[in-house]
Amino acid sequence: MNNKLTAQTELSSDVYDEDKPVLDILYQDEHLVAVDKPAGLFVHRSFMDKDEKYFALQLVRDQIGKYVYPLHRLDKPTSGVLLFALSKEVAQQMGELFSQHQLEKTYYALVRGHLSGQGLVDYALKEKLDKIGDKYANVDKPAQSAQTHYQSLAQATLPIAVGKYPSVRYSLVKCLPKTGRRHQIRRHLAHLRHPIIGDINYGDNKQNPFFIEHFKFKQLMLFAQKISFVHPVTKQPMVIQAKFNEKWLHAFKLLSWQEDELVQY
Repeated sequence: MNNKLTAQTELSSDVYDEDKPVLDILYQDEHLVAVDKPAGLFVHRSFMDKDEKYFALQLVRDQIGKYVYPLHRLDKPTSGVLLFALSKEVAQQMGELFSQHQLEKTYYALVRGHLSGQGLVDYALKEKLDKIGDKYANVDKPAQSAQTHYQSLAQATLPIAVGKYPSVRYSLVKCLPKTGRRHQIRRHLAHLRHPIIGDINYGDNKQNPFFIEHFKFKQLMLFAQKISFVHPVTKQPMVIQAKFNEKWLHAFKLLSWQEDELVQY
């Protein structure tokens, strides 16, 4: 959730790479492009990426043959809709929409426990700093206001004992962040004592290993499913969406949930 408006200028090698990922383009016009970012992919180079070969910004630029400007950030383990501008001017216009909270992002999270109803988490967050990249930042900066609206959509129980509990409980939660703090949804759901499954920073160290063993995959179960805004050039309302991937659908099946009963595309 970072409005950094820098274009990728590093040129890629012309050598064919059969392992190079191809991202699913969800939307493209002469001003904007949106892709479905898979979990495990950085948006752009950072101080944490020394062992990484590919980045979403680089891949999108190479696929469409144009420089792109990242408009926001998705954490490496988070999947879903990622939006870029194709010019500095449009990037600046979109940056204004972000800063004025005139875009709506919709996320889905699979969390520990039975979270009921809906509500607004209004809980200020201290900025998360990187030891290398933010070493000159003010560590005494006060907590910033942060709000996330949540709605519980489904609950499930597996009659399997984990730790001191006789069963495992899950909830599917729809989240609409009203602000854009780093790790905001992850931290807010952990604050509610319903951490996201697969979250190694704020999650449950008993539930996460069980999920890997029982569901047969490892992933942060946080999905940026939709982004809505008014196009800065055409002024048309935009709704860009991504589909739940096979891992999510596999989890839905094991929890006896039907995608079309939970999500409106």
